Amino acid sequence: MDPSPSLSERPATGKRDAMTSDAARPEARSPRGFIDRRARDLAAERQILVAVSEVYERYGFEALDTGAFEYADALGKFLPDADRPNEGVFALTDDDDQWLALRYDLTAPLARFAAENWDSLPKPFRRYAFGPVWRNEKPGPGRYRQFVQCDADTVGSARPEADAEIIGMAVEGLEAAGLPAGAAVVKINNRKLLNGLMTAAGVTSEGQKLAVLRAVDKLDRLGPDGVRLLLGEGRKDESGDFTKGAGLTGSAAERVLAFTAAGGGGRGETLDRLSSVIGGSAEGDEGLAELAAIDAALSALGVGAERAAFDPSVVRGLEYYTGAVFEAELLLPTTDDRGQAVRFGSIGGGGRYDDLVARFTGERTPATGFSFGVTRLAAALKAAGRDLAADARGPVVVLVLDQDRMADYFAVVGELRAAGITAEVYLGTSGMRPQMKYADRRLSPVAVILGGDEFAAGTVTLKDLDLGRALASGVADNAAWRAERPGQMTLPRSDLVAAVRGIVAALPSGAGA
Repeated sequence: MDPSPSLSERPATGKRDAMTSDAARPEARSPRGFIDRRARDLAAERQILVAVSEVYERYGFEALDTGAFEYADALGKFLPDADRPNEGVFALTDDDDQWLALRYDLTAPLARFAAENWDSLPKPFRRYAFGPVWRNEKPGPGRYRQFVQCDADTVGSARPEADAEIIGMAVEGLEAAGLPAGAAVVKINNRKLLNGLMTAAGVTSEGQKLAVLRAVDKLDRLGPDGVRLLLGEGRKDESGDFTKGAGLTGSAAERVLAFTAAGGGGRGETLDRLSSVIGGSAEGDEGLAELAAIDAALSALGVGAERAAFDPSVVRGLEYYTGAVFEAELLLPTTDDRGQAVRFGSIGGGGRYDDLVARFTGERTPATGFSFGVTRLAAALKAAGRDLAADARGPVVVLVLDQDRMADYFAVVGELRAAGITAEVYLGTSGMRPQMKYADRRLSPVAVILGGDEFAAGTVTLKDLDLGRALASGVADNAAWRAERPGQMTLPRSDLVAAVRGIVAALPSGAGA
């Protein structure tokens, strides 16, 4: 605590502060790509994490927390090939001259942990984790260099049912976080189907395969006609820039488009359509069999196609995933800060990655998982009109009207806290009006007023701040609720806790600040 007076309280001396005259003041600014989040944002994220953690633990997944730093050479795709590994990660050297880097996701640390502790772990190893991750990338709208992720993974099982359980758990977790049933769908594909498609389309080179997959990944944005051009000779965009295509023949391009259009309807129907497009290739048939097993397990879990659907157009992690891939898409209509309709799109994803642990052990270890950005999901819910922090409120504020009775005010706040009510004593030096303004800015539900009259009479006055905010936000139509809530009341001191609890508990849904 700084005991020095505030700038406004310091006497005028006619001289500049020595600190400001001796050195230039630094500009108060947050680094690009990093954001400050106050209590409302943090409360929304905490609510998501608590709800999702309960689901994951009910499925038998254990919590795991790894450190913020990993050795840079353990981070997979960001393995340094120069003296300084500064591409994609924030890195520094330890005192033993080894490069450390802030983790860019929660999966690479899991792979390292599993490899390091494999002999002592139960197999398969089922864990979930959440925490901040950091990416040294160019920031942009909605794209930050630090954000909170939540992952769940199974390491050590090659069964398609392990993928199905992750998908079912993701569906239930997103709904527990605040999305009603039908507000999102997990779209599922399999990299083996894509490889089978390449074989059926006559694609042999890795470069051509990559071009085909990138074209398919643009289906949502460009539509079938735009993707058809990218599968062929290429496409010129509105600015005149030309993107070279994959160079497929017309019939091969149509086969790829037929593959991407095979989704829709029930999962079994999609499998039948896919079989007619890619059936016959060994890897494609293997992918179809895995999806059939996933379908059976999801059906047994009660997860229908409206919540988890097969979608051949889903392309994720071209060099990362080895089998099933899945992506959660928000279906609710969303708007931006100006009220304009926007498409939010993906709110999470994952899949099977059987090669990650092998980077450490040399032995292929099957693994599958799902990840979502907690910050992004909270933003998606807010954009869909389901702000989890909409009813968040601050503490009850006990106003200080007699500086000589601070002990009495602290006795009041102690009584409220002992009853489980969040409360604070105003610790500034302002008068009653600024204190009320302070309480309002703190989103306090009620202000406790104890002045000379109240102390003498053994009473307390309560100012219902929630009522004012609720009336201002349109709850004035609820005449019955309004009639039961006087804006201010004076009551016996012994009734304080019960009265405050009643005000806090009685706010109608959606009426909070």
